[in-house]
Amino acid sequence: MLKKTAIISLFTLISASYMAQNTKTIPVYLDETKPVEQRIQDALSKMTLEEKIAMLHAQSKFSSPGVPRLGIPEFWTTDGPHGVRSEVKWDEWDQAGWTNDSIIAYPALTALSATWNKNMSWNYGKALGEEARYRKKDILLGPGVNIYRTPLNGRNFEYMGEDPFLTSKMVVPYIKGVQSNGVATSVKHYALNNQEMFRHTSNVIVDDRTLYEIYLPPFKAAVTEGDSWTIMGAYDMYKGQYASQNQYLLNDILKKEWNYKGVVLSDWGAVNNTEQAIHNGLDLEFGSWTNGLSEGHSNAYDSYYLAQPYLKLIKEGKVGTKELDDKVTRLLRLAYKTTMNRNKPFGNIASEEHKAVAKEIGEEGIVLLKNQGNVLPIDINKAKKIAVIGENAIKIMTVGGGSSSLKVKYETLPLDGIKARFGKQADVQYARGYVGDIGGEYNGVKSGQNLKEDRSPEVLLEEAVALAKSSDYVIFVGGLNKADFQDSEGNDRKSYGLPYNQDQVISALAKANKNLAVVLVSGNAVAMPWVKEVPTIVQAWYLGSEAGNSLAAVLAGDANPSGKLPFTFPVKLEDNAAHQMGEYPGNKEELAAGKGKDQKNPINIKYNEGILVGYRWHDTKKIKPLFSFGHGLSYTTFEFGKAKADKKDMSQDDKITFTVTVKNTGKKAGAEVAQLYISDLKSSVQRPAKELKGFEKVFLNPGEEKEVTFTIDKTALSFFDAEKHDWVAEPGDFEALIGNSSDAIKTKVKFTLK
Repeated sequence: MLKKTAIISLFTLISASYMAQNTKTIPVYLDETKPVEQRIQDALSKMTLEEKIAMLHAQSKFSSPGVPRLGIPEFWTTDGPHGVRSEVKWDEWDQAGWTNDSIIAYPALTALSATWNKNMSWNYGKALGEEARYRKKDILLGPGVNIYRTPLNGRNFEYMGEDPFLTSKMVVPYIKGVQSNGVATSVKHYALNNQEMFRHTSNVIVDDRTLYEIYLPPFKAAVTEGDSWTIMGAYDMYKGQYASQNQYLLNDILKKEWNYKGVVLSDWGAVNNTEQAIHNGLDLEFGSWTNGLSEGHSNAYDSYYLAQPYLKLIKEGKVGTKELDDKVTRLLRLAYKTTMNRNKPFGNIASEEHKAVAKEIGEEGIVLLKNQGNVLPIDINKAKKIAVIGENAIKIMTVGGGSSSLKVKYETLPLDGIKARFGKQADVQYARGYVGDIGGEYNGVKSGQNLKEDRSPEVLLEEAVALAKSSDYVIFVGGLNKADFQDSEGNDRKSYGLPYNQDQVISALAKANKNLAVVLVSGNAVAMPWVKEVPTIVQAWYLGSEAGNSLAAVLAGDANPSGKLPFTFPVKLEDNAAHQMGEYPGNKEELAAGKGKDQKNPINIKYNEGILVGYRWHDTKKIKPLFSFGHGLSYTTFEFGKAKADKKDMSQDDKITFTVTVKNTGKKAGAEVAQLYISDLKSSVQRPAKELKGFEKVFLNPGEEKEVTFTIDKTALSFFDAEKHDWVAEPGDFEALIGNSSDAIKTKVKFTLK
């Protein structure tokens, strides 16, 4: 059923069209032959003060008004980065109960990043954008590019890992793919939203060099290279101001330094001050906690900070309209790219192509961490009986996790995928092994599952071990899930270890059968006290609708694993820099004093580790990881030739090119990721031991060899000088290191910057 505002917008569009046809005079703002900026100024000149103010804030949970009188449509937003969220009621979070809002769930962004394949990122964005367009959404609330600082962050599964270069290169094609459908992306959460605990009540303290080198690059790439039409502010504070109304982040950096012309919208409930929202860079306000509905206001949205309070200040002469016109100009610019773009495609939903994209990304993102004795791929000639053990083999994972919870047309579970692939040749049997999260409803979306289990942990373990002993292969599918305090928005994990006593189950299975593969479904690193007992470990991520089919293809060898870790797995939590050097979840003295409980008493979080995040910390401090950044095995083998540079010296305005050959020396077609790291051999400031500055995924048949080329300029050699507020490349010796993970460098070549 159409809402009243939607009917008005439709009517005014028809009226505007009728007027144009009958007067033979097309208003400039509707004349597609005129330059867009001219049309924007014409529309702006025709709007009343009240109409301008109305455009700046929500009219429902997920929409904001246009200008019905002028035929300017409303904007409709939607979560999320992995699939288009189901519809909720106009003024409530409850499900709307539609029967046509089920979609395809794509693998979580950790899985996409683990493909290290920019083409996959474009395919992902294009398919997701088509579904959003079909559902008549104008702004997709994603992707997320916050840096992986701690493995306890409940929302890491929505992001792209610990490295700013990898994230930057993967996010740009995603944005372009989505926006090719006339749907805007909203890159989030800008900035420094690196944990969920105290996300509304924290003040992040980080030096400028770390900010610019680690936490800002993906956002800069998103707006300067990807041209993301919107960007979403974060919840946390920086320099004592909340990120969605932050002078330094939004005005000084985003709009002035980066010359951003798009729209800044708030995260839901991230705004709390009218004057700061007016002056500090916010353009569009959503989800503010005015609580107007329950207080009896006729329209709670008129109470938003950029609504009546803003209008009142203007009418009282306390603020001018310069900022207002800038905000509306940005919104009109967005409208001409989305709602008023007559050339955008119609989109489609749940097509066979979309299913294939989801499956392929899942296959390429799966990371083979360990494969001692070549347990995988499963030899179907020897696999008469396959045991599948673990709750995550039967648990729906597209539902839950917070705002990225989805209502899908289908989800192929790991057990179903394995049965479909092996069931005709082998007897596939299941045992639960452990009981984790038995819930089946999250964010109002019901999975339809009831995983209640009355048997004791001892009985479940005994059953699993007995099945393992009588089977030829054992596939344990465990890890985390999307329940609260795991991989989920709103809270962080409580510990680094696996929950639900899985460590004991895995150790028992390792003793029962040597052909054991442990499959971990998660968006985070986990502790593995059993790592030496287990021959094979697979990092499977949250793989969406095609999860079971993607996993089964890798287990069978139909797809040769080529995923690489987008973040480091530390041996123990204390090996992570944020936990050894920084403050997490906040300043200890302030924690003890009870700070962080409300916005009036925020808790400080100091990033003492600075630029040494992830592998930068492990490699520089020589702390051996459990599994390194960039690590991932294959069912074939690869050989790197000797790296060569096209010159020994480069000038400040020059470029240098490195080449290396990669050869498939095994018997199976596969893909390897050649990774270029740069090391500054002598510097006046602390530099990491190495930093990723290039990567290419190469697909090779057995015996095939290809040359990989990397070209860099001085930006790859630079650090951010906070005093100069500029990037500096110091003359001297550097080393290019090429390998297939941060701790597996195969070849090096020195060069000098003059």
